[in-house]
Amino acid sequence: MNALLSSYLPIVLFIGVALVVGLALLAAPFLVAYRNPDPEKLSAYECGFNSFDDARMKFDIRFYLVSIL
Repeated sequence: MNALLSSYLPIVLFIGVALVVGLALLAAPFLVAYRNPDPEKLSAYECGFNSFDDARMKFDIRFYLVSIL
């Protein structure tokens, strides 16, 4: 039984290393990210003009229906 389980050791080791590397790559941006957001970057881009209204306003569902058609 021990010999049978020892043949799976490289597979288990490979999966473990892959999980550790994957989780490290997912966590790295949160650890090294620049945490001081610029209000200019958070604002909506309006081709050089000041925005007339909030860019995150809700649209009527009819606009979505027309775009699907």
